[in-house]
Amino acid sequence: MFHRRCIYYQKLYSDRPGTFFYARKLGGNVSATISLCMIVKNEERNIRRCLASVAGAVDEMIVVDTGSDDDTCAVAAANGARVLRHPWNDDFAAARNASLEPATGDWIFFLDADEELAAGGGEVLRRLAGAGNVEGYFVKITNYLGNEGWIEPCPDLVFRLFRNRPEYRFRGAVHEQIVDVILEKNRQAAYRIADGLEILHYGYLDRQIDDKDKKARNMDIIRRELENDPENRLLRYHYGVELYRAGRYGEAAAELVAAASGIDPRTIYLPKMLRYIVLSYHADGQAGPAMETVRLALSLFPDYPDLHYYAGVITFEEKRYGEAWGHFQKALSLPPAPPYYAPFYGLRGFRSYYYLGRLAEIFRNEDQALQYYVSALRDNPSFLAALEAVVRLLDPAGDPENAGLCLERICECCTPQAVLAMGRILFRQYAFRLALVYLERYPGEPPPAAMLWKAVCLAQQKRFLEALRILDAFAPGHDLYPLAVLNKLLCFWFQGHRRKVRPLAEQLFSLGLSLDTGAVVALLRDAGQPSRRGSVSVGEEGMHLVLDIVQRGLDLGEKERVAALLEGLTRECRRENGRTIGELFLRYGFGEAAEPYLTSYLANHPEDARTCALLARIEEERGHFTAAAAWYQKAVDADPAEPGWRLRLIGLYDRLRLDILREACARYPDVPVFQALLEEGGRP
Repeated sequence: MFHRRCIYYQKLYSDRPGTFFYARKLGGNVSATISLCMIVKNEERNIRRCLASVAGAVDEMIVVDTGSDDDTCAVAAANGARVLRHPWNDDFAAARNASLEPATGDWIFFLDADEELAAGGGEVLRRLAGAGNVEGYFVKITNYLGNEGWIEPCPDLVFRLFRNRPEYRFRGAVHEQIVDVILEKNRQAAYRIADGLEILHYGYLDRQIDDKDKKARNMDIIRRELENDPENRLLRYHYGVELYRAGRYGEAAAELVAAASGIDPRTIYLPKMLRYIVLSYHADGQAGPAMETVRLALSLFPDYPDLHYYAGVITFEEKRYGEAWGHFQKALSLPPAPPYYAPFYGLRGFRSYYYLGRLAEIFRNEDQALQYYVSALRDNPSFLAALEAVVRLLDPAGDPENAGLCLERICECCTPQAVLAMGRILFRQYAFRLALVYLERYPGEPPPAAMLWKAVCLAQQKRFLEALRILDAFAPGHDLYPLAVLNKLLCFWFQGHRRKVRPLAEQLFSLGLSLDTGAVVALLRDAGQPSRRGSVSVGEEGMHLVLDIVQRGLDLGEKERVAALLEGLTRECRRENGRTIGELFLRYGFGEAAEPYLTSYLANHPEDARTCALLARIEEERGHFTAAAAWYQKAVDADPAEPGWRLRLIGLYDRLRLDILREACARYPDVPVFQALLEEGGRP
């Protein structure tokens, strides 16, 4: 039976689109009636939208409730549905079949409450029901994934419309099926794709999944079904997907590989299954098996952009940058995948552009990187990762005027949400001056979190009184009150008002701080006191706060105050965070202050290429090119797969060559060969 279904699906998606194989004429019925059949439980939030989407498109609406304890039944009845009760027994097929029994229409159309018929679908549905020579239809469904702040569409094909015959009944306790049943009962049954019909599915949004605990429910039912039918590949496939969604990646890979072993290559869900095997292996840290699966899958489905994208991600993470570049370019060049591949959103668009931008940055081609990031934004203006990359490349902290002009050309912040998003990105990148510009564009009073950002931005412009007025507005009991008090303390600390720092520190202690945060507050209170030097050790949480204060202090030009704060940390704490601290000092032009932290870190991590490269930058800024070249060479030796160090070394050698030529021209002004080489850029 399984093989016959695969053969039929292969015919459905033959290389002659639109051509199907029929053995008999059924005859059209232009006046055919349609019954909507649904099963629901606790769907008062969704069902009104679902029923409204099919109003006028169907002749009756049958809703079978399996045990709601909310207003689902009342809402359904108020919207014209006939509501019936059916006790839930962990069997979706039984519930589906209970919804079919009272249906009087010539056709059955079934939806879930978290779905709706897309606009314009009613007319298409009527036309499809009037066609002959067809027993049922596959319908395009667009699954929306993620959360309400970041939603991604993922298309697929599902079987949702079929003739109402008493012998056609669902089978399977979960992920219930009827396609096979129709073929068993009617060997000549013909199916089509319902062109122009689309279902929108919101059930994979994070909120919906959390509310219903779908993952745990589905896994329990599938596990029981597999005990009764362990050879059922479709069940094993669905079980593997549920394991993946539950974060059990190794188990998911094993289950999916078992389901795929010996499968007919023409099975309709095989492309999706192979992709989930790749995703499971990759998430489980098994890059080798993931790439082996990609190669196998591409031999079967060379037109599948998702496979090239994930191959690009895997090779990118392994620093096989040339291969990664080729895979992302291939993903972009392919045409849209067939709906039954269920391609993920953006893989042949903004996501591949984003990775190409990251690759261009690695090879120090920032202009090209910017072009790729902008291409990603044009493909998806809501893709914040690309926007953050654009902002970072524009250096808004160092050059706010130019960055602001470029952002105005690139991005249209025409809604309050867009203005707020841009302000937040700039704030997170410590571009306080430009962040304040966007936050002040927000119409009306911004949300409390944005008001806190605004206060910080004002403080970073040394507009402390304005900042304090905003911070004073946060009352005790507000979620952000502790952060407001901490930032009030910092306003005074950056100004050197130690007498005002102490009571605010005591106020923070009274709020019940974590040990790490309390240690940092004590560090601020006692900074500069010789008795407390080198006495405070903090963990990851506390160090994150310390580094934030360091960066804000350096942004204000308070190098000595920051240095005194860091002296309060234990030597071990400073050493283990020395690279990050040194990098911050170097970013703000304090190379001399950065060097001890970097050398201390390198003593414990002698093979750290990034630290070697930072020390090279310090020597380069001093004009000590030979010493800088030696540090860059150490970075290359420590991390030979990273091209950035070699590119910096090449650039440094170019500068060295030019300096030697200039010296030669000055010493031998009458020797034309040196002058000629200098005019040619120093290259022989």
